[in-house]
Amino acid sequence: MTLLRILVAGDPYIPAAQFARGLAGMEGEHDIAYLDVDMARPFTPATASELAIREYAGSPDELAERLDDHEVLVVHGAAVTDRVLDAAPLRLVCCARGGPVNVDVAAAAERGITVTTTPGKNARAVVELTLGFLIMLARGVGSSQRALLDGTRLGESAFEGAEFFGVELAARTLGLVGYGNVGRGVAQVAGALGMRVLAYDPGLPREAFGDAVEAVTLDELLMRSEFVSLHARVTPENENLMDADTFARMRPGSFFINTARETLVDEPALLGAIRSRHLAGAALDVVRPAPVMTRNPLLDEPRVVLTPHIGGATGETIERGVAMVAQEIAQLSAGLAPVHAR
Repeated sequence: MTLLRILVAGDPYIPAAQFARGLAGMEGEHDIAYLDVDMARPFTPATASELAIREYAGSPDELAERLDDHEVLVVHGAAVTDRVLDAAPLRLVCCARGGPVNVDVAAAAERGITVTTTPGKNARAVVELTLGFLIMLARGVGSSQRALLDGTRLGESAFEGAEFFGVELAARTLGLVGYGNVGRGVAQVAGALGMRVLAYDPGLPREAFGDAVEAVTLDELLMRSEFVSLHARVTPENENLMDADTFARMRPGSFFINTARETLVDEPALLGAIRSRHLAGAALDVVRPAPVMTRNPLLDEPRVVLTPHIGGATGETIERGVAMVAQEIAQLSAGLAPVHAR
């Protein structure tokens, strides 16, 4: 085992104290320093490397100033640019998220620095939120809750529920667009509820879907599914995968769920499908940023359920992510290959 100097940068989502709890077993084996990035520190991206990252916390200058002869840098959302990578003899950057969008991965590769991530750490949490969305849409929770909030219903009589009849999920058809960690988890819980599950994922061979899921084309999935749940990967080709044409091909009166990424959905097209009542409702955990001083019109649709990207926001998700970071450090210390290198 090789002793390593490690700098851990926490942020409001995964604070340094959370990292410290997960790495406590390594304290006697390695030299570990912790900091929480200063979210108020001014930073205006200017260089090519700084412009290449997004969804970051703090300024890369702070990391560059704190790095010395460290060999490992651990971050969640801290900004890792070429200046940071040049500030120490780094061998490994561990990013405790599924996609290292806050790390200049290309610059790291040019310097021979390995970047690892924590894929699948939030899969269970996203599966459970998707299940919650399925039930909320099936039972019209969005519309019925709005009726209470605007004061038109008191919720005191069983007869009031006559306006909000829903459906039970057993024997309903769920279509999964994408069949990775989350898609497989959703298929499992949906099957336990008695749902028929269809799946579309062009990157997988047919045998990868197993016997409990029917692998179909996207067109067939859209035509047959009463609920369509989006779990596709983000690629340049998949931007606006769900657009006006795609929504038009969905079964009339069906429901749409997105717990993946906002770039996969053409939101004006979704809004049109909701307002025309071609779709009975939608539930979204991710939406595109609204222009300054404007309001996303989906917020005002009673048949749309919105949450502010809480899919992976559980304590268990964070614990799994930190444990995966610890594993990568242990691999490096033992002279072994990383488990989840980019």
